[in-house]
Amino acid sequence: MRIAIYPGTFDPVTNGHLDILKRVTAFFDEVIVAVAVDSNKATLFSLEERIQLLETSTQDMPHVKVKGFQGLTVEFAREWGASAIIRGLRAMQDFEYEFQLALMNKKLAKDIETIFLMTQSEYSFISSSSIKWVASLEGSISEFVPAHVEQAIYKKYHRDGE
Repeated sequence: MRIAIYPGTFDPVTNGHLDILKRVTAFFDEVIVAVAVDSNKATLFSLEERIQLLETSTQDMPHVKVKGFQGLTVEFAREWGASAIIRGLRAMQDFEYEFQLALMNKKLAKDIETIFLMTQSEYSFISSSSIKWVASLEGSISEFVPAHVEQAIYKKYHRDGE
């Protein structure tokens, strides 16, 4: 069975993340969305909330599982029998960071490949950070995230989601 992991903070999950996930499921029997606990980022949502948002977002994807993890991504990949780590790229600056990460992961786990997927152009400017910023300023984010994620973000910012 071909298993891949798609790691990230997913704070929050965006339509860009879901696009990468939908596309990668064509290449693997199972894809595990690995929601990181120990990120260098301060998160808006707790680990449990991020997992729940992703589970709802992927409920129609039968070959996708969502798991939280702490520690090295390659160790999580080994634990679940994954042969690949999926990473999405939006711009050149993403590539530089992701390339360094992939080289480190390869040094730590020679048997696990990193696969990069370019985001589709309509998602190339979307980031979780920019979505949170727009929502905090009461802007519309409906075209960037699933409806249930939009509601959850507005609730965090003390809005009713309208």
